[in-house]
Formats: sequence, C-alpha cells, structure tokens
Amino acid sequence: MILIIDFGSQYNQLIARRVREHHVYCQIEPPTIPLAAIRDLKPEGIILSGGPSSIYEPNAPQADPGLFALGIPVLGICYGMQSMVHALGGEVVGARKREYGFAELRVERAEGIFAGIAGTTRSWMSHGDAIGRLPKGFRVTARTANTPVAALEDPRRRLYGLQFHPEVVHTTEGKRMIENFLFPVCGCLKTWTMKSFIRDAVEEIRAEVGDGRVILGLSGGVDSSVAAVLLQRAIGRQLTCVFVDNGVLRLDEGQKVRALFAKHLEMDVRFARAGRLFLSALKGVVDPEKKRKIIGRIFIEVFEAEAKKIRGVAFLAQGTLYPDVIESRSAFGGPSAVIKSHHNVGGLPKRMRFRLIEPLKHLFKDEVRLLGKELGLPDDLIWRQPFPGPGLAVRIVGEVTSGRLTILKKADALLQEEVRAAGLYRRLWQSFAVLLPIKSVGVMGDQRTYEHIIALRAVTSDDAMTADWARLPHDLLSRVSNRIINEVRGVNRVVYDISSKPPSTIEWE
Repeated sequence: MILIIDFGSQYNQLIARRVREHHVYCQIEPPTIPLAAIRDLKPEGIILSGGPSSIYEPNAPQADPGLFALGIPVLGICYGMQSMVHALGGEVVGARKREYGFAELRVERAEGIFAGIAGTTRSWMSHGDAIGRLPKGFRVTARTANTPVAALEDPRRRLYGLQFHPEVVHTTEGKRMIENFLFPVCGCLKTWTMKSFIRDAVEEIRAEVGDGRVILGLSGGVDSSVAAVLLQRAIGRQLTCVFVDNGVLRLDEGQKVRALFAKHLEMDVRFARAGRLFLSALKGVVDPEKKRKIIGRIFIEVFEAEAKKIRGVAFLAQGTLYPDVIESRSAFGGPSAVIKSHHNVGGLPKRMRFRLIEPLKHLFKDEVRLLGKELGLPDDLIWRQPFPGPGLAVRIVGEVTSGRLTILKKADALLQEEVRAAGLYRRLWQSFAVLLPIKSVGVMGDQRTYEHIIALRAVTSDDAMTADWARLPHDLLSRVSNRIINEVRGVNRVVYDISSKPPSTIEWE
C-alpha cells in the first residue's frame, strides 16, 4: 500500500493511476492526515504530490514533519520535494527562471529512483521555485540546464525528491522511476488486482452490513451497475435496487435496465416512474446548476418514498468514484471552485438516517470496468460510456420540455447507432448529442424552415479529468448529420464541438 499525500496537484489522480498500473494499491489523503493515522495505514511508501503553492508562503499546506522519521520511504514530487526540503532544514527559494514544459534531465547517479535509466532523458517541469540549500544528509542526483537540483536523495533514510513530474507521459522514463520507488525502494508486492479487490470488498461489505438491508439507486450506467452486482455477491437478497425513471433518460433506457437486471441477473429491482414530476419541477428553469440541484432533490424525494416501502433498510449504497469526489469538493476537505455538483456526492439527507456504503469510491473508471468484467457483466454494459446523473436535462441547453426532450432522445440514439456501427464506441470516452437553445433558417423541400440545432460532442480521455475532442471521420459525421436532419422532426442543422477539457468541460452544462 502506498499513501499519496495530496497538496493540490492537478496530477494527483495521475500519480495514483501510475501506482495502480503496477498492481500496487494506493490511497490519497490530505496533508492534514494525523501521524497516528499514517501509522495505522502501515504504508510501504509515501508519495508527496505537487501543488500550486510556494512552501515559504503563509498558510502553505504542509504535512506533519514527523512522517520523515517513521522509517517509511518517501518520494516528494515538485512541491512535495520542496515541502520535504523545507521540513528537514533545507531552503526553498523563488527560481531565477521558472521552468515549464520539457527539459533535458542529466542523471548523475543511476541508482535508487534512477536505477537503469540513461544519463540523459526527457522530463516534464512545472515549477517557479527551486532548492536553495540541501538538508543535511541529502545529495543531488539529477540536474537540468535551468535547475541545479532537479532530483535529490538521502539513501540512508530512503528519502527521494524529484522537481519534475514522473507521473506524466511527457517524462520519458517516468514510469520506470515510479517502478523503482515501488519495488526496489519500498519492497511492494504486485497484489492489487480486481480479484483481490472483490475478495476484500465482499468481506468488508459483509462485516459492515451484517444482516441489515441495503438500498441502491440503480441508473443502468457502469458505476451503479458494478456496485449493485458487487453488493449482490456480498449480501445477496439483502440488497434492493431502485431505478428512478426521471424522464430525462436516453431512448428506451428503462426497458433495457429491466431486461438486464430484473430478468437476467434476477436482482430485486423496484421501478419508480417519475418523469412527469421531474419535468414539472424543471419547467422554466434554464440555469444548469439549478437543473442539477432540482433533479438531485427530486431524485432523493422519489428515492426516499420508495425506500419507505422497503422494511428494515439501514444502508444506502452508491456507485461513487474518485473523479466524482474530486470535482465536487477540495482534496483538502475545504472550499474549492465547484465546476458542477454531483447529486451522488454528499447528497444524503439527514432525515433518511441511512449509513452510506460506497464500495467503488477509491476506483477509477477503467478499474471499475475491469471489476465489472471480473464480476461477469456483459461487455455492452461494462464499456458503456459515462452518462450524467441529471441525464439529458443537462444536454438540453435552456428549458427542458417534453418536445425538446423527444428531439434530443431521437438525435442521440441515431448518433449512438452510427458510432457503434463504425466500431468507434469503445475508443471514445463519450459521444452524445446536445440540443441548443437557438434555431436556424434552413431549406427543406423548397420551403423555408426555422428549426432546432443539434451539436454533436465526442471526446477521448482516460479518466475525464482531461479530455480531447475526437477526430471523427468526416464520412461518419456526414451520415449522422444527414440521418438526424432527415429522421428527427424539428432539426435542420447539425454542428460538431471541437473544444477540449480544459478549458471546456465534457458536458455542455
């Protein structure tokens, strides 16, 4: 087990992914984690992430300096290295020349973190501070033309620091550096697999639930579906799933969920049809954050009503993932800019008085898919693209009405059909249609039209933290456009979104 202490780096999740790619479990915690809690976790190693702060500024985040005396190997990355230097009596100063992007790294000692790595290699820098004085016992292990201390180590105490980011693909030997830290330095074993996760998760769920009953909101997406099957394996008929049809789902979504879970998997699934209730509450609402909050509130109300019909429920299960948590709150547990709210993160009303179970909350999407495969779920479900909790309501820019909803459902279904037929569905992170709040002039059958515009969105990504717009073949875009305009009444123009995240988000709202 590796403990990652997050100082606010944009790459913190990427560090975790790189560790898990080596089949080693890791856990991200804020720098406020107490020393006693670190001892209880018994990590084989600790990684200190980068961050946007300068260590010499007031209120800069710092971990308990006692962690460096625990005898546990520590790897500091960028700000993490600077915090280690500062805590151990060295000096961090503002760099004379900031360094961002590629830099040629000159390795001076091909041992420890750099074992087996060539004398020169490419690294990815992103820093405005530098090491002015080394702490006692440390030595320089790598430099760049601009950074005299690009890496350092105290091999006796097994403390290592990298000014660059080994977790990004731009650092050519970054994967090897992390591997060197995990195995020769920390002595980790490759025991983190989905089989081991299932075994441990089943034991934990059974121990926590006992003979109690669990209720889960099933959406039909990958996350809630995998969570449901994992829970069923652990507690069987003690689990009841509730599928809330909010009226803003994709075409024929409810029927597909019923066919898979209630019939084929023989799970106890209750279906609540509440489309009219949701649409009524959304009438006249155009602000996307208000839409999300309304849908989250109504979902909870409908879910709560269904829960009351099931006797003896003590637990609420959710398919929350790491990215859900990261986008909804600061990694420090403090205030941060809310990009969009997730109604499955922190949305549990106190009056429901259920204990929360989130068996997937430390997993990434790709790991959830591997878990689903191990649990025997069909590929069509495992590889289903992410779908927002508020559904098509946040893909209808502007007011959500039954008429606009019908248009978008049909357009989106045609897009999905063509993307699958082209063999691109699994290569895309998401592909979907958006209904815009404007109309355009067109000509159909020698007559003037003034109708709706559909925007198509397709992106590639590993984890949704960043995403690039997909370069779909022109003939595919042409087929989709022609079919939507010809088969969906009320649309006379189709456009394609070519923006990436950042600066845009994947969803339009």
